Amino acid sequence: MNSNQVKGAAKDIGGKIQEEAGKLTGSATTQAKGLKNQVEGKVQQKVGNMQEAAKDANNQAIKNGNR
Repeated sequence: MNSNQVKGAAKDIGGKIQEEAGKLTGSATTQAKGLKNQVEGKVQQKVGNMQEAAKDANNQAIKNGNR
């Protein structure tokens, strides 16, 4: 795992908590901020996943002597 995957997951979870807090307090603004944070977190996780995939492909190419 890389930092984008970890930070993205944390932001996603934090956003879910924020959304639920908004539901409990009746705050549409807090709910919206929570949803926004969830989306940002998921995007950051995807970036991290792509970074890991690229690193793995590079390592495999090196291992196979294709570099």
